[in-house]
Amino acid sequence: MARVIAADRLSANAEGFETSAADEVDAEWRLYIGQGVAVLKTLREPDIVMANAGDADVWHAMVAAALVDFDGDPSQD
Repeated sequence: MARVIAADRLSANAEGFETSAADEVDAEWRLYIGQGVAVLKTLREPDIVMANAGDADVWHAMVAAALVDFDGDPSQD
């Protein structure tokens, strides 16, 4: 997720100015980990449409597992 955010900021195909941003994204994506974690935290609980489309418990477990990689215990928020 952090790589996508970095690419969005840097690439001329999005909000950036670099016509070839791959090297810049590789160098800077870690600067966007906090923003990626914030998005994951927002997605922890599926909305009603998402929950009706699949297993909400599985979704929650998957997002929680991703957050553990960055934050430790996701239940502490």
